[in-house]
Amino acid sequence: MFEPLQHGAIAERERILRSAGVFDDAERALSPRVWDEPNAGKLSPFEQDRQRIVQARAFRRLAGKTQVFTSRESDHFRSRLTHTIEVVQIAREVARALGLNEELVEALALVHDIGHPPFGHAGERALDRCLREHGQRFDHNLHALRIVEHFEDWYAAHRGLNLTLGVREGIIKHSRDYAPSEYPELNSYYLGLRPPLEAQLIDLADEIAYLTADLDDGVESGLLDIEHICGHIGIMGQAYERVRRLHPNVDRKFLFHEALQWMQDALTADMIATMRERVADAGLTTLDQVRHFPERMAIFSPLMEARRLEEKSYLHDVLYTCPTLEAEHEKAENVVSMLFQFFLRQPERMPPSYVEESRTEGLPRVIADYIAGMTDSYILQQFWTASKLRRGL
Repeated sequence: MFEPLQHGAIAERERILRSAGVFDDAERALSPRVWDEPNAGKLSPFEQDRQRIVQARAFRRLAGKTQVFTSRESDHFRSRLTHTIEVVQIAREVARALGLNEELVEALALVHDIGHPPFGHAGERALDRCLREHGQRFDHNLHALRIVEHFEDWYAAHRGLNLTLGVREGIIKHSRDYAPSEYPELNSYYLGLRPPLEAQLIDLADEIAYLTADLDDGVESGLLDIEHICGHIGIMGQAYERVRRLHPNVDRKFLFHEALQWMQDALTADMIATMRERVADAGLTTLDQVRHFPERMAIFSPLMEARRLEEKSYLHDVLYTCPTLEAEHEKAENVVSMLFQFFLRQPERMPPSYVEESRTEGLPRVIADYIAGMTDSYILQQFWTASKLRRGL
């Protein structure tokens, strides 16, 4: 599928990518923390960040948060945590192939979903709708920054995890750009400029992971059919037929799983090749040049982008908006919305620390903070408790 580069061309392009990634002066530029800390020298700054992220309570709670299917339906479906681990694997593979900083990439992949509320995108939509009524918005990237800077409170000298500038910038900007005029409070994160390549690749690694996993979980759930998938998603049809020819007498579920891996490998290889080509063609050799380039470097080739869009459209039309999941989404949004209104009327039902926080942050924002931190099971407990209190039971 992909035309291999000659060894000399690969070496030259990896040299270019290495200089445009986070190394030497660029690494030092992205290593500062808000609070100075003595460095014992055992771990690099980004390895320290990785350690702090995996020890954070918000990271652990990802195990109890929905990816697509709620954990109560089956133990086999992905959670936010298992999805995150899959993103880490893909992101590190890309970083290694391109000669980028794997430690920064791993930290960014681990933290990229830490700001998601319970019930996946349905929960995020509901929180955003609730906050809009108070002139505010909910954005899971910005909430993730709020978590690592404010809510993870472990240290005597400061609040937050005190992560490096490179990781904090990547949390905000790995999947989109923010206009400086709309978010002046974030101007220290180089708004209006591109993030480092290490941050840029996270969004596509995330896409590759969920495009693969959601087909797998969809078939596991019984909502998707293997033949239907292969007949409507070109890259999967090609992959499945290739595997079937190699293993003609094997059960179709094993063929499907191997075809999924082939598809993931093809998407990853295309991403690597395309990034390598684009950086070389643009002549980018420094982080500053990456920042000031008008476009992001992390994209798929035109052919693979068309295949990605075909699969994404299929998942939206056949899986994400199917009656079964739509009913689940509606229930989830009702739970979030009702609980938000309940805490608006009775803020004293929140933990005392949140009530105290609301005096400076405002009650709507703090309620959103509290709900966003809940796992699926905990928010349902809170919902039933609130329902009983409303009925006077």
